Amino acid sequence: SMSSRLVEQAAHILTPQTNLSVTERTLSVVGGLALAAVGAKPRPNMWFSLAAIVLGSALAIRGATGHCAVKSALSGSSPEEA
Repeated sequence: SMSSRLVEQAAHILTPQTNLSVTERTLSVVGGLALAAVGAKPRPNMWFSLAAIVLGSALAIRGATGHCAVKSALSGSSPEEA
C-alpha cells in the first residue's frame, strides 16, 4: 500500500547503509567519547573545548550509526549502491 511504501522510504532515509567496519565503528565511538571528555574539562580556551566536544560527539555518532558521509562521498557510492 501507499502508506507502507512511505514508511519504508522514511526508514531508508533515517537509517543509512553502514559503510564502516566494526573496528572503525569501535575506534570512532571510543575516540569520539574521549575527545568530548577532554573538551568537557574546564580550559582557558573556550573555543578549543567547544570544538573538542562537537568533533568528539560527531565521531561518536558516526561510530554508533556505522555510517560516514565523508567516506561515502570520497568513495563515490551513494547509500542506494552500497
